[in-house]
Amino acid sequence: MRTGNLFVISGPSGAGKGTLVARLVREVPDAWVSISATTRSPRPGEVDGVHYQFMTVDDFRGLVDQDGFLEWAEVHGNYYGTPLAPIREHMATGGQVILEIDVQGALQVRDRIPEAHLVFIEPPSLEELERRLRGRGTESEDVIRTRMDNARLELSAKMEYDVQLVNDNLDESVKELVELVDSYARS
Repeated sequence: MRTGNLFVISGPSGAGKGTLVARLVREVPDAWVSISATTRSPRPGEVDGVHYQFMTVDDFRGLVDQDGFLEWAEVHGNYYGTPLAPIREHMATGGQVILEIDVQGALQVRDRIPEAHLVFIEPPSLEELERRLRGRGTESEDVIRTRMDNARLELSAKMEYDVQLVNDNLDESVKELVELVDSYARS
């Protein structure tokens, strides 16, 4: 049996976190991505238990009171958090637990589980990040500006992470991430 671990993946919007995590899960059979809980309403096409665990504010606050979240925050009037029980269960059975969360949440995780492995995904440059965001064709100019401002703040925290991975070649970045996870999982 492999040793269970917790990997926290963070980085600016557009750095490629979601793509890397999706590929990682395909290549590491015992990798499991934690599903965050939220009090916001589901968006069209979102499925409870797949995209998020949708909760009422009362249920969310109740779980906070029971110390049932690894990390949580209020964002734009809604609560978001990472339920602790499934993480502990997957790690106990040798699973490689993956959290894709923001810098603030990652630092909360480090406080609660110091042995967590924090991985910061960064773009090759801010210019490339902006090109990726514009290439999506889904964000307004204001949203792009906000995401770029947020990226500068997030990049300033990258040295708080155990590993900084520059995502300039997707296949190479996936290979590095898989090797990192496997190196910690070996018994």
